[in-house]
Amino acid sequence: MELYTQTSAKISDDLLRAYSTSFGFSSLLFPKRVRSHIANVYGLVRIADEIVDTYRGTDSLEILDNLENETYKSIKRQYSANPVVHSFALSAKEFNIEKSLIKAFFESMRTDLTKTNYNKKSYEQYIYGSAEVIGLMCLAIFCEGNKSEYDRLSGGAKRLGAAYQKINFLRDLASDSGELGRIYFPNVDIENFTENSKNEIIENINEDLNAADIALSELPTEYRKAVYLSRLYYGKLLSKINKTPAEKLKVERIRLNNLYKIILFMRVLVGER
Repeated sequence: MELYTQTSAKISDDLLRAYSTSFGFSSLLFPKRVRSHIANVYGLVRIADEIVDTYRGTDSLEILDNLENETYKSIKRQYSANPVVHSFALSAKEFNIEKSLIKAFFESMRTDLTKTNYNKKSYEQYIYGSAEVIGLMCLAIFCEGNKSEYDRLSGGAKRLGAAYQKINFLRDLASDSGELGRIYFPNVDIENFTENSKNEIIENINEDLNAADIALSELPTEYRKAVYLSRLYYGKLLSKINKTPAEKLKVERIRLNNLYKIILFMRVLVGER
């Protein structure tokens, strides 16, 4: 079982590094004892995303439902024949990641199979399930069972997750609308997405980031650098989006190049702010 568990964790880590250079670099700054657990959370999230974003079969909902059910069963039995679920189940059990968080995540993923436009309420529900709960799962790992610390920092973890997701929505506006037919921002469609629309969204994101920064400064020191680096990446990406005309966001995905990410990584690694 030990070999299978180690191999399963490597698969989750490979998913993290293949799909996200930003989180891949950031995760290197976590203490070794929790680094794999963060990757385990990412791995489950990633394969659920793949089901709703890239798989084109008519049985997407059935596959997603099966993944959710297998996750719950695997947490109880502490084993799954799916290596990514196996890894997540062990981490969820060790750090007491609540079932309500997992359930909310899958509920948001399920809406991606049927919903293409959002009002304020459904948008906030989607943000909670797709992003805020991920921040809470990671916080549960950081706090290592310290409930009072978790409760104190949970608001900031949710706001940081929400900000990252909203930045992703702006970054992926072209592909989400063009390839998947989705617009997440309430009362916005691709035709009426203007500079004013963009600026209002960015203002809301900055409110989230400012609230999250307070909690970030209170994280245990050993986790602060890694989270700060991810915050720095997303802050720089938001700045680049802010300078990009709304018309360009409709047709082009905005990104930071990997060399710039490496430079930021090295600066944070040596303690430069």
